[in-house]
Amino acid sequence: MKKAAIFLYNTKAGILTEDENGFTFQYDNLFLQSADAEAVSLTLPLTDVAYRSNVLFPFFDGLIPEGWLLDMAEKNWKINNRDRMSLLLACCKDCIGAVSVVSFENEEV
Repeated sequence: MKKAAIFLYNTKAGILTEDENGFTFQYDNLFLQSADAEAVSLTLPLTDVAYRSNVLFPFFDGLIPEGWLLDMAEKNWKINNRDRMSLLLACCKDCIGAVSVVSFENEEV
């Protein structure tokens, strides 16, 4: 299983996991109770119910680089371009915008 903490403006917003059944995104309860809580994406509105999908959620897939930058990531980290979660974990810790993706292996979250 691959697991990542999703941060919004440096605040832990939720957990994204991939297992044999697909992908799950769950907002953090403390984040949901915060007065500053906002959705990480319009396609993932705030809720205490976990989102489930057979494919990586389009919002998170859209964070993965494209073109020559994707080619560089695939070659340097030896990641198959179909392994979207591994690409997300490798490339999106410090991506442009308010959302960042941090692997559970890399940080204490």
